[in-house]
Amino acid sequence: MKEIVLITGGSGLIASNLARLLSPDYSIRFLSRQKNKENDFIWDLDRGFLDPSALIGVDHIIHLAGANISGQRWTKTYKNEIINSRKESAELILNTLQKNGIRIKSFISASAIGYYDALNRNLENTEEAPKGVRFLSDVVDQWEQCADRFFSTGIADRVVKIRTGVVLDSQKGALPKIVLPIKFFLGAHLGDGKQYFPWIHIQDICNLYKYVIENRHLEGVYNGVAPHHITNEELTKEISKILKKPLFMPNIPPIILHTLFGEASSLLLEGSKVSSYKIEKEGFQFQFNRINKALENLLT
Repeated sequence: MKEIVLITGGSGLIASNLARLLSPDYSIRFLSRQKNKENDFIWDLDRGFLDPSALIGVDHIIHLAGANISGQRWTKTYKNEIINSRKESAELILNTLQKNGIRIKSFISASAIGYYDALNRNLENTEEAPKGVRFLSDVVDQWEQCADRFFSTGIADRVVKIRTGVVLDSQKGALPKIVLPIKFFLGAHLGDGKQYFPWIHIQDICNLYKYVIENRHLEGVYNGVAPHHITNEELTKEISKILKKPLFMPNIPPIILHTLFGEASSLLLEGSKVSSYKIEKEGFQFQFNRINKALENLLT
């Protein structure tokens, strides 16, 4: 009998691709606000409701749910939504498991490289690096503390947290937004362009989640980023090269990005190196370990 994997955040970029990858070997369930498929189970954070039948017999939970960090300006209200969507969703799952006396083998939580200090460009952040001092660092810290409670309460045999970089996909996420102005000869580096851009191909992040499920000794934090470090400037140039669209526009000054996006402009203007060594040491192999190989796959 196949093990059962429950995935939250089913409408997000990773979930649908991950489900396709896992489905030959696992039975997949989703937590969703609406029941569109037979394997959808209803939950509603506003009402604090989760259909307990979603959890019966579940072996592994992959928790991807959370408000889009780059979805809109970081007003006080939206900041609270970013934090609460992650904390409250994890707490609802944990509480429902506890109430129904259900234990699971693995709780695998999405996390983010926003945990690290993104201002020190000379530092390569490993999983042992200290927490940064910005808003996103606090978000990730609280997010991961919620995940750790699945182990500390004895509900999960292990907890794994994957601090993910920018996931590159041809249809969704950041890449189409970056590519669009370049296609129309309006591409430009952001700020000085020297900020690092930790990234991972959609296939590799899905492969990484599957690898974590199948290698039961893995626990704790792992960085979900490709080994190849690139800057915003290098990324922009590589895309323009692949698309054969020259870059004419000058760099976009930080003041313009601050005006357009407010505090969230830090997502565009800040970035440091993030190490993939720990997960590679555990035997995981990236299918797309260099940016040119990844972009050629996604854009051609």
